[in-house]
Amino acid sequence: MVGIVVIAHAPLASALAQCAEHVYSCEPSARRELRALDVDDSADLAHTVARARELVREVDHGEGVLILTDAFGATPGNVATQLGELERVAVIAGVNLPMLLRAVCYRGGRLEEVAEKALAGGRQGILQVDAAR
Repeated sequence: MVGIVVIAHAPLASALAQCAEHVYSCEPSARRELRALDVDDSADLAHTVARARELVREVDHGEGVLILTDAFGATPGNVATQLGELERVAVIAGVNLPMLLRAVCYRGGRLEEVAEKALAGGRQGILQVDAAR
């Protein structure tokens, strides 16, 4: 099973993980392979990278880890980018709830497939809703 780590500005990572747990509450293994790392404005970069590496180790059961981050170029994205240098790690920036839900749903596949499904879920989850309908 592919592990998933969400790294985002506080409290977004925890909030997204809690939402995923709520949606998949009937599936006990949903939390086992999902971790969240909230990065606040006073975070020490070296400590945050070290903590993120710990979380990757916690959820890596040999199938790889998908890291979802909120903003490329911001501190959480920079932390995630450093982790992308590890083996069996894929990083996607621009996390949203549909992306995370898709990743959790398909985490039984290969890492590359889970990343593709997450990207598709993220794109398909963004749309303008016509209020007239």
